[in-house]
Amino acid sequence: MQKKVVEPVLKVVFLGGVGEIGKNMTALEFGNDIIIIDCGSTFPTSDTPGVDLIIPDPAYLLLNRDKIRGIVVTHGHEDHIGSIPYFLKECNVPVYGTRLTLALIENKLREMHIDNAKLNTVMPGSTVPLGRAFKVEFVKVSHSIAGSCALSISTPVGVVFHSGDFKVDYTPIDGNMIDLQRIAEIGKQGVLLLLCESTNVERPGSSMSEATVGRSMRNIFNENKDRRLIIATFASNIHRLQQIIDLAAEFGRKVAFSGRSMINVAECAARIGELRLDKNQVIDIEKVKNIDDKDLVILTTGSQGEPMSALTRMAADDFSKVKLGYNDTVILSAHPIPGNERLVYGVINNIYRHGARVIYESLAEIHVSGHACRDELSLLHALLKPQYFIPVHGEHRHLQKHAELAVAMGEMPSHIIITDIGDCVYVSPKTFKIGEQVASGSLLVDGLGVGDTDSTVLRDRKHLAEEGLLIAVICIENLSGTVSAVDITSRGFAYENNDDDFFEKCRESVLRVLKEYDLRACDRTVLNNTIRKEIKNYIFKNTRRNPMILPMVIDC
Repeated sequence: MQKKVVEPVLKVVFLGGVGEIGKNMTALEFGNDIIIIDCGSTFPTSDTPGVDLIIPDPAYLLLNRDKIRGIVVTHGHEDHIGSIPYFLKECNVPVYGTRLTLALIENKLREMHIDNAKLNTVMPGSTVPLGRAFKVEFVKVSHSIAGSCALSISTPVGVVFHSGDFKVDYTPIDGNMIDLQRIAEIGKQGVLLLLCESTNVERPGSSMSEATVGRSMRNIFNENKDRRLIIATFASNIHRLQQIIDLAAEFGRKVAFSGRSMINVAECAARIGELRLDKNQVIDIEKVKNIDDKDLVILTTGSQGEPMSALTRMAADDFSKVKLGYNDTVILSAHPIPGNERLVYGVINNIYRHGARVIYESLAEIHVSGHACRDELSLLHALLKPQYFIPVHGEHRHLQKHAELAVAMGEMPSHIIITDIGDCVYVSPKTFKIGEQVASGSLLVDGLGVGDTDSTVLRDRKHLAEEGLLIAVICIENLSGTVSAVDITSRGFAYENNDDDFFEKCRESVLRVLKEYDLRACDRTVLNNTIRKEIKNYIFKNTRRNPMILPMVIDC
């Protein structure tokens, strides 16, 4: 009897970046080899108060750490590199990326005192062998940060093409256009699986060229020759920084960098030659008061209204180095990330209160997206003609719309899978199916702690923020077992009749409950719970409020 031949398959594991925008992380596994594509983070929301950063849960990878051959990074944005230091602390594997990408990673590693990382610089067009199963080719693409690449990954079952974040810019600032010729060649050779970003799939047409921003900025410089210019943009958008710096030189203006990430990225990019900068043109932010308004441009962080950013502090008159006034023109060269609109417009309103002018995206073409719109996505599909397709880098609506676009391009619905975090997809020329779920999810970074802030902690923080805190201190005399004092104080709990009479009646209700107990012999846990319940019922009955209640029974 002839034995059935088991076909080898590639396992694609999704640990982040699907069903969400942020914390991108995908693993390819074949036999005894695993490679990781990107290792990103995302920022906390109102549902995660007090949290500094959210990163993918790498539990599955740590269980298989002996198989990991390296991390390949598409580009240097936080949602693609933000969790690398945390992962390398647990599993020190080689990291591969372009010059700027690795320089930004190196900064992060230095901040976290990691000095034994294995960072390997690659050039667009080069190929890196990883283990016996994988060869990764870095393919030049355009994006809103220099050094961005797509990945063409040769595996024993076929080629996997990962788009990374990209756009088709025919007039890029650095003159190096997306390598459409190489992408077309890869498509002709055959692509088994396409993983393609979906961020702008709902936008028709094509994204505008970054050069459009340069033309708009030139007009702003011309129209504000006698005014001080303060420009907020993403620090990582080196090409935009370069355009602004070049315009400042042309108009005879000095440049000052403000904000930690802006200073760090500019220094990093200048050091490796990605940013051309005349040191005589740059002045320290501490010295801007000595420069005439017409001779100065300030490049700052805060385009997303981040509470502690330099621009937000300027707008709140809480930044001693720069005071806004009537002769300032402030440019927000960024589109508000969904969810940040309220913060951004709050900053704009505060800037106007200082008498300054504000220019933002709805008033001028001062920002373009770094992500492909529908026509550009269609072009990539047409060039690659993949056998199978999985949309990535998007919320579920983006993934669904991208799947519909692929079907419109002639791809078979049965050859498209929409995934969630934790899904494994098995791929070969004859196989395309979802397999088991692996350990996955999110880890919360809170100060120096990683993963130790759980749902209970977050629930308590939200409860405290929304309802406040009430503390009841009950002093019991050891010998007699009688109550000597009941003291009730509150923080963050506001009640319009919040007077002595209200709290006195609350104390009386506690004393009535205590009379029912032998205070020398009773279980203190039971007593605490009883006191908490009595106070909770009293307050809710009289105020319809539900503060966190913390009873403290003390022996005197």
